[in-house]
Amino acid sequence: MSTSPHPGPSNADVVAADLSTVLHTWSAQQSLAPLAFADGKGSTLWDFEGREYLDFSSQLVNANLGYRHPVVVEAIQAQAARLSTVAPAHANEVRAEAARLILDRAPSGFEKVFFTNGGADANENAIRMARLFTGRDKIVSHYRSYHGNTGAAIVATGDWRRLENEFARGHVHTFGPYLYRSPFWATTEAEEAERAVEHLERVIEHEGPGTIAAVVLETVPGSSGVLTPPPGYLSGVREVLDRHGILLVLDEVMAGFGRTGHWLALDAFDVRPDLVTFAKGVNSGYVPLGGVMVSSEVSHHFDHRVFPGGLTYSGHPLAAASVVAALTAMADEKVVENAAAVGQDTIGPALRRLAQHSPVVGEVRGSGVMWAVELVEDRDTRQVLPAPEVSRIRSSLLERGLLPLVIENRIHVTPPAVITHDEAARGVEIIADVLTGGR
Repeated sequence: MSTSPHPGPSNADVVAADLSTVLHTWSAQQSLAPLAFADGKGSTLWDFEGREYLDFSSQLVNANLGYRHPVVVEAIQAQAARLSTVAPAHANEVRAEAARLILDRAPSGFEKVFFTNGGADANENAIRMARLFTGRDKIVSHYRSYHGNTGAAIVATGDWRRLENEFARGHVHTFGPYLYRSPFWATTEAEEAERAVEHLERVIEHEGPGTIAAVVLETVPGSSGVLTPPPGYLSGVREVLDRHGILLVLDEVMAGFGRTGHWLALDAFDVRPDLVTFAKGVNSGYVPLGGVMVSSEVSHHFDHRVFPGGLTYSGHPLAAASVVAALTAMADEKVVENAAAVGQDTIGPALRRLAQHSPVVGEVRGSGVMWAVELVEDRDTRQVLPAPEVSRIRSSLLERGLLPLVIENRIHVTPPAVITHDEAARGVEIIADVLTGGR
């Protein structure tokens, strides 16, 4: 227990006020029981009654710098006192600096940044760019994916959230690599990569390569299970697309900016995309912002042709200031290196030990501060753990002061990238206690 730095009303008061006025996302409203948080610092959150939680969720895997990072907070305050808003049509110093720092982390040959308000409209505009650049219509993406809740982005999404939102045209889905539950009857990473690439190419051939503008992939699918692609998959995809003149869009909204222990998740793979989308970790979500990193080839397509897209708050100065501060702090404080070390030396080894001792852990996978613990009822059949049992596990974790991210039959271990080794070890120990009989 700890005393909240800013005591306020009771948790019940805050929840009642929230539920009476707010329509919550992705939810049937009558079944909601939200937590109420008053404050946070580093990797720790407090509710309104002083209860302390170690955050293993980073909210929606976006608070990479944790809470109340002084450099970012001060930058937002200073920008608000100077120029609180400016239209995207005007030149702005802090916006240009944010773009420069982002491009410093982009693959070689990337030239411009198109700023958006978040990850969904980043993917929306990347799809628009690909269609205009190629003159083609279709977009191919994975079934196990999430790309955001706007018109084309939600239809590019492969999971259940697209099913009642399929209003956009020209979308095709394929199966990506997932060796633990391989759709290709593979038994090794090499087989999974080869067969997944072959599957993608066959779909492209049957859809008509000349009709496909882009393949849109999460570099590491996040909410679908932290499905790190096996060696050779992304480079194989790139080779197929090059043969057919199809663009590759890598969605780094969740996996980018330190989450996997690299500045961008794609840094771990031999692949150069044509467009890269980002949001979340670029400024830890302190102010809404996303964007598209645009390769020189695509960028110059719009030198004399109007790009028909824009947003009132594109490159908003408060958001841009938070990006400059966040990326500077991440470099100065070696946050990406910390994420890599915590994943390699603390989280990974502890989760692998847990997998050996807990009968409900089917597989652990991940890197940096982006891991998933897949829960099963039977390790031989790999039958998923039933939802009521997963719900009880989540409740037990909360009771022990750990804020988890639980999706379907998985515990996602996604703490802030600033988490210490001791905090990470304590959080995994809580998970191990619950999954080895303590629940």
